[in-house]
Amino acid sequence: MIRVGILGAAGYTGGELIRLLVHHPQVEIAFANSESNAGNAVTQVHEGLYGDTDLAFTADLPFDQADVLFFCFGHGKSRQFLAEHHIPDHVRIVDLAQDFRIASPEHDYVYGLPEIHRPQICTARHIANPGCFATAIQLGLLPLAKAGLLTHDVSVNAITGSTGAGQKPTASTHFSWRDSNISTYKVFTHQHLAEIEQSLNELQPAPHVGKDDVAIDFVPCRGDFPRGIFCTEIVRLDRSDIDVAALYRDFYRDAAFTHYVDTPLDLKQVVNTNKCLLHIDQFDHKVVVTSIIDNLLKGAVGQAVQNMNLMFGIDEKAGLRLKASAF
Repeated sequence: MIRVGILGAAGYTGGELIRLLVHHPQVEIAFANSESNAGNAVTQVHEGLYGDTDLAFTADLPFDQADVLFFCFGHGKSRQFLAEHHIPDHVRIVDLAQDFRIASPEHDYVYGLPEIHRPQICTARHIANPGCFATAIQLGLLPLAKAGLLTHDVSVNAITGSTGAGQKPTASTHFSWRDSNISTYKVFTHQHLAEIEQSLNELQPAPHVGKDDVAIDFVPCRGDFPRGIFCTEIVRLDRSDIDVAALYRDFYRDAAFTHYVDTPLDLKQVVNTNKCLLHIDQFDHKVVVTSIIDNLLKGAVGQAVQNMNLMFGIDEKAGLRLKASAF
């Protein structure tokens, strides 16, 4: 059994992670850390887990009882936590924050996007789990990058559910503001752009994807639904004789959870699953890519569990055979 410790277990990602792991056939949750909820039953915070677990939150950090730690912290807190605590060398880490997503000689974290980094993930001790927008956008563009087709600026519009902003209510996340509403934010400046550009340049070294060459013009939107990301990307090609859909089918032919679909997509096809579904509409020199994921699963903890499975050499789909609701 893989013994798991969860830090920051009281938030949305912590709750979803517990929901997955209590049913994972090869996992035992060693502890769920939350200082503010220490001593309380997990079900007092994550009420959907009644009947699934008797686990209680703890303020303790018994690292020696875990084989792997999941960091469900806010961005920036992972570096701070590691500076203040010693993690035994045998304990692996999957960090869901953005602290280590950009490659650097200062750390050994592998960027955990299985569709392009499976071999590295399988031997990694530390994983930087991709961001939710970054996952949806990258998976929509990677086949074009691999074919060297990203030669013009790319327009991206992606709308996310309210859970993407975390559990703590803010002026733009509480129900009375979010319901029947939509708005943009961080236009062209979203923090996930750096990791998106990093992956695209890994597959397509030239021309460079970034502000100085091929720009990713990303417009993020807040939606009036709880979970999911619906992303459309417009790419201009230099040629019109390319079967772009065939590129996608070939690129993802061995992917466990990413699939090309011939028909137009709707968000409910992926909500509550670890899938990314992709669809292509091709118009002469222009391509519209639709990419959809559940922001809490393929965009966060589902992908984190997928990475853990790969790290420990078990079935990549273990604990993740989830089905979307028809309604």
